[in-house]
Amino acid sequence: MIVRDPAIEARRRAAWRLDRRLAGAPPSRRNGAFRPTAFQRRRLDLLLDILDMLLTPPSAPRPTSHEIARRLIYPGMTIGRGMEWKSSTERRRTQRLINEALALMHGGYRALLRGVVGGRQKSAA
Repeated sequence: MIVRDPAIEARRRAAWRLDRRLAGAPPSRRNGAFRPTAFQRRRLDLLLDILDMLLTPPSAPRPTSHEIARRLIYPGMTIGRGMEWKSSTERRRTQRLINEALALMHGGYRALLRGVVGGRQKSAA
C-alpha cells in the first residue's frame, strides 16, 4: 500500500527499486539517488541501533540514556550516574541522538527517501 501524499513519487520509486532488488537485480547507480557517505551510514546505523534498544517489549524496562550511551555511543565511557552524568556533554549528545532516532522513526525517514540531507535537497550532480 502506498500512501497518496506529497512524497508519493518517492514512495513509488522506492517500492519499484525494492521489487527489483528482491527479484535479484543489481543496485541501481542512478544519478541523484541518495547515497549516504560512510559517515552518514555509520550515523544511520547508530540511530537504528538506538531505536532497537529503545523499542523493548512492554514487559521489559526501557533503557536509560546512560545505558544507551554506555552500550552504543561511548562503549568505554567512565562517567558514572548522578551529577557528573547529568552535566556531561556525552549526556546531551546522547539525548540529541535519541531524539533524532525517534524523529526519523516518526516520519523523518521520508526526507531520506526524497534525498533531503541536513534540511536541503541533495543535488543531482
